[in-house]
Amino acid sequence: MRDRGHVRWSRAFALGTPLVPLALHSESKSKPITVAPVVGFNRARIERSRRRVGGMEKRRGQVIVLVAIGIVAGVLSGLFGVGGGVIVVPALMAFLHLDQRRASATSLVAIAPAAVVGAITYAVQGEVHWLAALTLAIGSVVGAPVGARLLRALPLRVLPWIFVGFIAVVLVSLFTTVPTRGGDVHFGVVEAVVLLLLGLLSGVLSGLVGVGGGVVIVPGLEVVLGAGDLLAKGTSLLTMVPTSVSGTVANLRRRAVELRVGLTVGVTAAVCSPGGAWIARLVDPQVGTWLFAAFLVVVAVIVLRRGRRTAPRNEATDGEVA
Repeated sequence: MRDRGHVRWSRAFALGTPLVPLALHSESKSKPITVAPVVGFNRARIERSRRRVGGMEKRRGQVIVLVAIGIVAGVLSGLFGVGGGVIVVPALMAFLHLDQRRASATSLVAIAPAAVVGAITYAVQGEVHWLAALTLAIGSVVGAPVGARLLRALPLRVLPWIFVGFIAVVLVSLFTTVPTRGGDVHFGVVEAVVLLLLGLLSGVLSGLVGVGGGVVIVPGLEVVLGAGDLLAKGTSLLTMVPTSVSGTVANLRRRAVELRVGLTVGVTAAVCSPGGAWIARLVDPQVGTWLFAAFLVVVAVIVLRRGRRTAPRNEATDGEVA
């Protein structure tokens, strides 16, 4: 006659339940073998493996998205002399679901290396006016806090339309002047005042609607001071370097940055920025004007769409470099 332990093993195997022996059968003491089912053991391992694989696929997909954003931002940075923040911020909000404040802070991390590499690329070609860039940067630093104060004073629904009006003026001025390639900036007292005002306007718009930098500086240098298109773009990129670096340092101290995200976009943008500068040199100045005008229209649409779902005033962002 079979003992109870043998019967338990038989029943367990008949039911297909995995067992783990807890005590060995001892014939001398006539103690039955005791077993316990390992409930869900294999299932838990499979679930952990699935989660691990799913996490790896999600991270891989995120990296692909960030690289794509960096490519677009880098090419636009080199081609138009802009930082690319107006593209990076909504992209981070749409694909990574970052809030506007964190997306803006992260975009500054991405803009800094692209602006540095782009400025170096133009400087090697002799297309940077160093003194003009310094003057513009001073005006921008002064204007950003002014824009932030106006942001708290003006109705939020009015802000996007202020920027759209400014874009309309820029578009009209672009098409009423003949773009040149060899124009230069003759620095003097009048030019210094104009550059300070341009930098001030750039900073105000940056604090007011989160867009500034190249969107203001490039057409300002071309239309008002008669700079060549390449000189305007190179000088604009150099102006963004101190702004983006100082903003990044401040945001890192506040821990308001997704550093890995920003560096992934920024390194990719830095690699692609010289390509954009190379395209800018190949493109005829008149064609470049049309392309820049189209870019400004896209920027205006983005600002209007963002204005419809603007965050509360205490969550508004400032310091974004476009």
